[in-house]
Amino acid sequence: MIGRWLGSRTNREQRTSPLAALETPPSAGVLSCRVLDPVNEPVRHAEFTVSDTMGRPVVSGGMDPFGSFVTTVPAGEYRLAVSAEGYTPYRTTVTVGENALVSLGDVALQIAQPPEPPEPGDWEIEPAHTSIGFTARHIGLARIHGRFNSFAGVVRVTDPVERSAMHVVIDAASIDTGVRMRDDHLRSADFLDVATFPTLEFYSDRFVHKGGIRWTVTGALSLHGVTRTVVLDMEYLGLGNGMEGEVRAACRATTELHRDDFTVSWQTMLARGIAVVGPSIQVDLDVQLVRKG
Repeated sequence: MIGRWLGSRTNREQRTSPLAALETPPSAGVLSCRVLDPVNEPVRHAEFTVSDTMGRPVVSGGMDPFGSFVTTVPAGEYRLAVSAEGYTPYRTTVTVGENALVSLGDVALQIAQPPEPPEPGDWEIEPAHTSIGFTARHIGLARIHGRFNSFAGVVRVTDPVERSAMHVVIDAASIDTGVRMRDDHLRSADFLDVATFPTLEFYSDRFVHKGGIRWTVTGALSLHGVTRTVVLDMEYLGLGNGMEGEVRAACRATTELHRDDFTVSWQTMLARGIAVVGPSIQVDLDVQLVRKG
């Protein structure tokens, strides 16, 4: 009796599975997979690409919060590639049948060998191939993108790398959002007050390796006459050679700044209570370094 009841319960669960209600077009099937790291945690930032046998992309996308994807494709044979920064890509061939669910189950990505670090010494930020950009929310809807056009910096790389130091100086008046009137307002005392505080400075001597290509860089940012601790989430992209054979190192980093932390508190509210300028600023850096000397 209990066995029959359990069996009936299992059948009901199968019938009410979300995939049981998934309608597929004629001559199509469903492909799914879950992507895990070596300790069985989902790799949420992984991306997948399904290509035909000629290598032409059919569908691509990212993972859900559980590290999984489910996609519908015409019945046939495909190449599946799953990649994530810091991991070795996974590739396989799979055949999807008509009105069939093909699940690859759990796919474990292996951590890739970290890129070779820069040699010890002083490395200068190369402005022509570096961008210091930011994004701010405008009237609660659109995003305004900008950048600083004039800056200089150096990274003193040590062995071990964790003891390295960075110093960056940014010309506050070089702020550029593509609209002259807005840029003039940003340079005024309402915001950066460049006449009083002509530069922004960042100094750090704390580099922490988080695994793979991921690092955190903790330092002091001086902006608008106020100095606060800032943490950069950084990805080290490795070494390469420039047009003249010079060795370059590359990285990208992000952080979020809160205007009130630096007393940049100018604000105007719209009639419906929405701020014209959002309280936080997203900062994005793409940096190339060249060895001095």
